[in-house]
Amino acid sequence: MFYRDERLALFIDGANLYAAAKALGFDIDYKLLRTEFMRRGKLLRAFYYTALLENDDYSPIRPLVDWLNYNGYNMVTKPAKEFTDSMGRRKIKGNMDIELAVDAMELAPHIDHIVIFSGDGDYRPLVESLQRQGVRVSAVSTIRSQPPMIADELRRQVDNFIELEELKDVIGRPPRPDMPMRSDQVEMSEE
Repeated sequence: MFYRDERLALFIDGANLYAAAKALGFDIDYKLLRTEFMRRGKLLRAFYYTALLENDDYSPIRPLVDWLNYNGYNMVTKPAKEFTDSMGRRKIKGNMDIELAVDAMELAPHIDHIVIFSGDGDYRPLVESLQRQGVRVSAVSTIRSQPPMIADELRRQVDNFIELEELKDVIGRPPRPDMPMRSDQVEMSEE
């Protein structure tokens, strides 16, 4: 799946990866994740995308964002909007699809292999375009949750599908039950 001399870039949809790992019962250790992909090839960039609630006095995701920013990740954030849906549920609107797609297209001429940590089917046209440019694309998500966290059309389009559960022993750690809810843990709305 990976070649030691290929130039790699990671594109992590924070909310999507969090949801997939949670569905499998573990948390991601981002230091181990970066180390693992540095081992697999020449890691040039690791992007992490998340929306941040600006109206909170304290954002529970801020320590993660700061840690990632100081430890080799390129952080891409934007303000999230909080609203209550018609059923009275708290929702966060903060889709990062366009930002991820633009960055991937800009980096494509300099990369051999892009790894997208998401199962969002909206990325299928992006993957198809990257492949036309000669870039190999892998997606990391899971089919072992109920329902599966990767869209079938994305799974069929990518060159490699990497089952997140198979990375658990390499990049995972047990979930911390005492941690407060972060903004990327709240259900994200595509609206």
